[in-house]
Amino acid sequence: MRFQRNAVRRWVPIVLTSAMLVVAAAGPASAQSARPDSERPFTVFVAGDSTASIYAAAEAPRTGWGQALPLFLNHDVRVDDEAIAGASSKSFIALGGLSRIASKIRPGDYLLISFGHNDEKITDPARGTDPYTTYQDYLTQYVETARAHGATPVLVTSVERRRFSGDTAVPSHGEYPAAMKKLGETLNVAVIDLSALSMNQWQELGPERTKDHFLWLAPGENPNYPEGIIDNTHFRAHGAIEVARIVAARLKDQRILHPDAVTRLGDPIDESAITWPDQRPT
Repeated sequence: MRFQRNAVRRWVPIVLTSAMLVVAAAGPASAQSARPDSERPFTVFVAGDSTASIYAAAEAPRTGWGQALPLFLNHDVRVDDEAIAGASSKSFIALGGLSRIASKIRPGDYLLISFGHNDEKITDPARGTDPYTTYQDYLTQYVETARAHGATPVLVTSVERRRFSGDTAVPSHGEYPAAMKKLGETLNVAVIDLSALSMNQWQELGPERTKDHFLWLAPGENPNYPEGIIDNTHFRAHGAIEVARIVAARLKDQRILHPDAVTRLGDPIDESAITWPDQRPT
Protein backbone atom coordinates (compact mmCIF):
# COMPACT_ATOMS: atom_id res chain seq x y z
CA MET A 1 0.00 0.00 0.00
CA ARG A 2 1.20 3.49 -0.82
CA PHE A 3 -0.35 6.90 -0.25
CA GLN A 4 -0.93 10.15 -2.10
CA ARG A 5 -2.58 13.44 -1.28
CA ASN A 6 -6.04 14.27 -2.53
CA ALA A 7 -7.32 17.73 -3.41
CA VAL A 8 -7.82 18.66 0.23
CA ARG A 9 -4.21 17.70 1.11
CA ARG A 10 -5.01 14.51 3.03
CA TRP A 11 -3.10 11.31 2.59
CA VAL A 12 -5.30 8.63 0.98
CA PRO A 13 -4.37 5.06 0.04
CA ILE A 14 -3.89 4.17 -3.60
CA VAL A 15 -3.53 0.84 -5.31
CA LEU A 16 -0.34 0.21 -7.22
CA THR A 17 -0.26 -1.58 -10.53
CA SER A 18 2.76 -3.26 -12.04
CA ALA A 19 3.16 -0.32 -14.41
CA MET A 20 2.93 2.52 -11.94
CA LEU A 21 4.23 3.54 -8.58
CA VAL A 22 3.09 6.87 -7.21
CA VAL A 23 5.32 8.38 -4.60
CA ALA A 24 3.88 10.57 -1.90
CA ALA A 25 5.61 13.91 -1.64
CA ALA A 26 4.69 16.99 0.29
CA GLY A 27 5.58 20.57 0.98
CA PRO A 28 5.34 23.50 -1.40
CA ALA A 29 7.59 21.88 -3.99
CA SER A 30 6.27 18.33 -3.89
CA ALA A 31 5.94 16.49 -7.19
CA GLN A 32 3.93 13.26 -7.24
CA SER A 33 5.37 11.35 -10.16
CA ALA A 34 4.66 8.02 -11.76
CA ARG A 35 7.74 5.88 -11.44
CA PRO A 36 8.33 3.62 -14.46
CA ASP A 37 9.93 0.84 -12.42
CA SER A 38 7.64 -0.17 -9.59
CA GLU A 39 10.34 -2.36 -8.05
CA ARG A 40 12.80 0.50 -7.54
CA PRO A 41 12.59 2.14 -4.10
CA PHE A 42 12.77 5.90 -4.15
CA THR A 43 16.03 7.58 -3.25
CA VAL A 44 16.86 10.58 -1.10
CA PHE A 45 19.98 12.24 -2.50
CA VAL A 46 22.13 14.50 -0.33
CA ALA A 47 24.13 17.32 -1.92
CA GLY A 48 26.20 19.06 0.71
CA ASP A 49 29.53 19.60 2.43
CA SER A 50 31.64 17.90 5.10
CA THR A 51 28.97 18.20 7.79
CA ALA A 52 26.79 15.81 5.74
CA SER A 53 29.34 13.64 3.95
CA ILE A 54 30.41 10.02 4.46
CA TYR A 55 33.68 9.27 6.26
CA ALA A 56 35.91 6.23 6.13
CA ALA A 57 36.68 3.79 8.93
CA ALA A 58 40.09 5.39 9.48
CA GLU A 59 38.28 8.66 10.29
CA ALA A 60 35.72 7.21 12.73
CA PRO A 61 34.01 8.38 14.84
CA ARG A 62 33.82 11.40 12.50
CA THR A 63 30.45 11.16 10.76
CA GLY A 64 28.26 13.33 8.53
CA TRP A 65 24.55 13.65 9.15
CA GLY A 66 23.83 12.31 5.66
CA GLN A 67 25.78 9.20 6.63
CA ALA A 68 23.40 8.73 9.59
CA LEU A 69 20.18 9.61 7.76
CA PRO A 70 19.37 6.02 6.63
CA LEU A 71 18.89 5.08 10.28
CA PHE A 72 15.64 7.07 10.28
CA LEU A 73 14.20 6.04 6.91
CA ASN A 74 12.44 2.75 6.32
CA HIS A 75 13.50 -0.07 4.03
CA ASP A 76 11.59 1.37 1.06
CA VAL A 77 13.85 4.42 1.04
CA ARG A 78 17.45 4.57 -0.10
CA VAL A 79 19.89 7.37 0.72
CA ASP A 80 22.56 8.36 -1.78
CA ASP A 81 24.86 10.69 0.13
CA GLU A 82 26.82 12.61 -2.50
CA ALA A 83 28.05 15.31 -0.11
CA ILE A 84 31.68 16.34 -0.63
CA ALA A 85 33.91 17.54 2.19
CA GLY A 86 35.01 21.11 1.59
CA ALA A 87 32.40 21.80 -1.07
CA SER A 88 30.33 24.93 -1.50
CA SER A 89 27.27 25.31 -3.68
CA LYS A 90 29.66 26.55 -6.35
CA SER A 91 32.54 24.07 -6.09
CA PHE A 92 30.22 21.04 -5.78
CA ILE A 93 29.04 21.78 -9.31
CA ALA A 94 32.60 22.36 -10.56
CA LEU A 95 33.64 19.02 -9.05
CA GLY A 96 30.90 17.23 -10.98
CA GLY A 97 28.70 16.49 -8.00
CA LEU A 98 25.49 17.88 -9.48
CA SER A 99 26.13 16.17 -12.83
CA ARG A 100 26.64 12.87 -10.99
CA ILE A 101 23.33 13.29 -9.20
CA ALA A 102 21.60 14.26 -12.46
CA SER A 103 22.79 11.01 -14.03
CA LYS A 104 21.05 8.96 -11.33
CA ILE A 105 18.08 10.87 -9.97
CA ARG A 106 14.67 9.73 -11.17
CA PRO A 107 11.01 10.77 -10.93
CA GLY A 108 9.77 10.41 -7.37
CA ASP A 109 13.22 10.86 -5.81
CA TYR A 110 14.25 13.70 -3.49
CA LEU A 111 17.28 15.99 -3.43
CA LEU A 112 18.35 17.53 -0.12
CA ILE A 113 20.48 20.61 -0.86
CA SER A 114 22.60 21.85 2.05
CA PHE A 115 25.45 24.29 1.52
CA GLY A 116 26.76 27.36 3.31
CA HIS A 117 29.80 26.48 5.43
CA ASN A 118 32.20 26.90 2.54
CA ASP A 119 30.18 29.45 0.58
CA GLU A 120 31.06 31.73 3.49
CA LYS A 121 34.75 31.60 2.48
CA ILE A 122 34.35 34.64 0.24
CA THR A 123 38.09 35.12 -0.25
CA ASP A 124 38.31 31.70 -1.92
CA PRO A 125 37.36 32.22 -5.60
CA ALA A 126 36.68 28.50 -6.10
CA ARG A 127 34.13 28.31 -3.28
CA GLY A 128 33.00 31.69 -2.02
CA THR A 129 29.58 33.05 -2.95
CA ASP A 130 27.50 36.07 -2.05
CA PRO A 131 24.34 35.19 -0.07
CA TYR A 132 21.74 37.02 -2.16
CA THR A 133 23.32 36.74 -5.59
CA THR A 134 25.69 33.92 -6.55
CA TYR A 135 24.69 31.65 -3.64
CA GLN A 136 21.06 31.78 -4.68
CA ASP A 137 22.04 31.40 -8.34
CA TYR A 138 23.95 28.19 -7.67
CA LEU A 139 21.26 26.78 -5.40
CA THR A 140 18.74 27.42 -8.17
CA GLN A 141 20.70 25.07 -10.42
CA TYR A 142 20.14 22.22 -7.94
CA VAL A 143 16.44 22.97 -7.72
CA GLU A 144 16.07 23.09 -11.49
CA THR A 145 18.04 19.87 -11.93
CA ALA A 146 15.83 17.99 -9.50
CA ARG A 147 12.64 19.28 -11.07
CA ALA A 148 13.85 18.58 -14.59
CA HIS A 149 14.14 14.92 -13.60
CA GLY A 150 10.76 14.75 -11.87
CA ALA A 151 12.32 14.77 -8.41
CA THR A 152 11.53 16.94 -5.39
CA PRO A 153 14.17 19.47 -4.25
CA VAL A 154 14.42 20.34 -0.55
CA LEU A 155 16.62 23.17 0.70
CA VAL A 156 18.35 22.54 4.04
CA THR A 157 20.07 25.44 5.77
CA SER A 158 23.52 24.73 7.18
CA VAL A 159 23.79 22.96 10.50
CA GLU A 160 25.21 25.29 13.14
CA ARG A 161 28.70 25.04 14.51
CA ARG A 162 29.34 24.62 18.22
CA ARG A 163 29.74 28.28 19.08
CA PHE A 164 28.82 29.83 22.42
CA SER A 165 29.01 33.20 24.07
CA GLY A 166 29.04 32.20 27.71
CA ASP A 167 26.12 29.77 27.95
CA THR A 168 24.33 31.13 24.89
CA ALA A 169 24.55 29.40 21.51
CA VAL A 170 25.21 31.93 18.77
CA PRO A 171 24.75 31.67 15.00
CA SER A 172 27.77 31.41 12.72
CA HIS A 173 26.40 31.47 9.17
CA GLY A 174 25.60 35.13 8.62
CA GLU A 175 23.06 35.84 5.89
CA TYR A 176 23.26 32.44 4.19
CA PRO A 177 20.36 30.72 6.02
CA ALA A 178 18.08 33.72 5.42
CA ALA A 179 19.11 33.81 1.76
CA MET A 180 18.28 30.13 1.36
CA LYS A 181 14.90 30.58 3.02
CA LYS A 182 14.13 33.54 0.79
CA LEU A 183 15.01 31.46 -2.27
CA GLY A 184 12.70 28.72 -1.04
CA GLU A 185 9.84 31.22 -0.98
CA THR A 186 10.71 32.53 -4.42
CA LEU A 187 10.99 29.10 -6.05
CA ASN A 188 8.25 27.44 -3.97
CA VAL A 189 10.66 24.90 -2.53
CA ALA A 190 10.36 23.30 0.91
CA VAL A 191 13.03 24.51 3.35
CA ILE A 192 14.24 22.67 6.45
CA ASP A 193 15.77 25.34 8.69
CA LEU A 194 18.50 23.15 10.14
CA SER A 195 20.46 26.24 11.21
CA ALA A 196 17.75 27.31 13.64
CA LEU A 197 16.84 23.78 14.70
CA SER A 198 20.42 22.78 15.46
CA MET A 199 21.16 26.02 17.31
CA ASN A 200 18.11 25.37 19.47
CA GLN A 201 19.50 21.91 20.19
CA TRP A 202 22.93 23.26 21.10
CA GLN A 203 21.32 25.87 23.36
CA GLU A 204 19.35 23.17 25.15
CA LEU A 205 22.43 21.01 25.64
CA GLY A 206 24.78 23.83 26.62
CA PRO A 207 28.55 24.21 26.14
CA GLU A 208 29.59 21.02 27.94
CA ARG A 209 26.98 18.55 26.74
CA THR A 210 27.46 19.57 23.11
CA LYS A 211 31.05 18.31 23.21
CA ASP A 212 29.88 14.69 22.88
CA HIS A 213 28.05 15.65 19.66
CA PHE A 214 31.06 17.23 17.99
CA LEU A 215 34.44 15.69 17.27
CA TRP A 216 36.00 16.27 20.67
CA LEU A 217 38.39 13.47 21.62
CA ALA A 218 41.02 13.43 24.33
CA PRO A 219 44.56 12.23 23.57
CA GLY A 220 44.59 8.43 23.55
CA GLU A 221 40.79 8.16 23.49
CA ASN A 222 40.62 6.91 19.91
CA PRO A 223 43.40 5.29 17.85
CA ASN A 224 42.35 7.28 14.78
CA TYR A 225 43.14 10.49 16.67
CA PRO A 226 46.02 9.54 18.99
CA GLU A 227 46.79 13.16 19.88
CA GLY A 228 43.12 14.00 20.38
CA ILE A 229 41.06 16.55 18.47
CA ILE A 230 38.86 19.56 19.18
CA ASP A 231 36.53 20.23 16.26
CA ASN A 232 33.50 22.51 16.68
CA THR A 233 32.22 22.02 13.11
CA HIS A 234 32.21 18.28 12.43
CA PHE A 235 30.38 15.56 14.31
CA ARG A 236 31.20 12.33 15.98
CA ALA A 237 28.68 9.58 15.33
CA HIS A 238 26.39 10.55 18.21
CA GLY A 239 26.07 14.12 16.96
CA ALA A 240 25.54 13.07 13.35
CA ILE A 241 22.77 10.71 14.46
CA GLU A 242 21.02 13.46 16.39
CA VAL A 243 21.28 15.94 13.51
CA ALA A 244 19.97 13.28 11.11
CA ARG A 245 17.10 12.73 13.55
CA ILE A 246 16.25 16.44 13.27
CA VAL A 247 16.30 16.29 9.46
CA ALA A 248 14.17 13.13 9.36
CA ALA A 249 11.68 14.63 11.81
CA ARG A 250 11.25 17.69 9.60
CA LEU A 251 10.90 15.53 6.49
CA LYS A 252 7.99 13.91 8.28
CA ASP A 253 6.47 16.91 10.06
CA GLN A 254 6.61 19.15 7.01
CA ARG A 255 4.98 16.35 5.01
CA ILE A 256 7.88 16.30 2.56
CA LEU A 257 7.99 12.52 2.90
CA HIS A 258 5.01 10.39 3.76
CA PRO A 259 5.08 9.77 7.53
CA ASP A 260 5.40 6.03 6.97
CA ALA A 261 8.75 6.61 5.25
CA VAL A 262 10.29 7.87 8.51
CA THR A 263 11.02 5.62 11.45
CA ARG A 264 12.77 5.37 14.84
CA LEU A 265 12.51 9.07 15.66
CA GLY A 266 11.95 8.31 19.34
CA ASP A 267 14.48 5.50 19.62
CA PRO A 268 17.89 5.82 21.28
CA ILE A 269 20.49 4.87 18.67
CA ASP A 270 24.03 3.93 19.60
CA GLU A 271 27.09 5.12 17.68
CA SER A 272 27.73 1.49 16.71
CA ALA A 273 24.75 1.72 14.33
CA ILE A 274 26.92 3.78 11.96
CA THR A 275 28.79 1.94 9.21
CA TRP A 276 32.07 3.47 8.07
CA PRO A 277 33.32 2.23 4.67
CA ASP A 278 36.94 1.30 4.13
CA GLN A 279 37.35 4.40 1.97
CA ARG A 280 35.41 7.59 1.43
CA PRO A 281 33.14 7.39 -1.59
CA THR A 282 34.70 8.98 -4.66
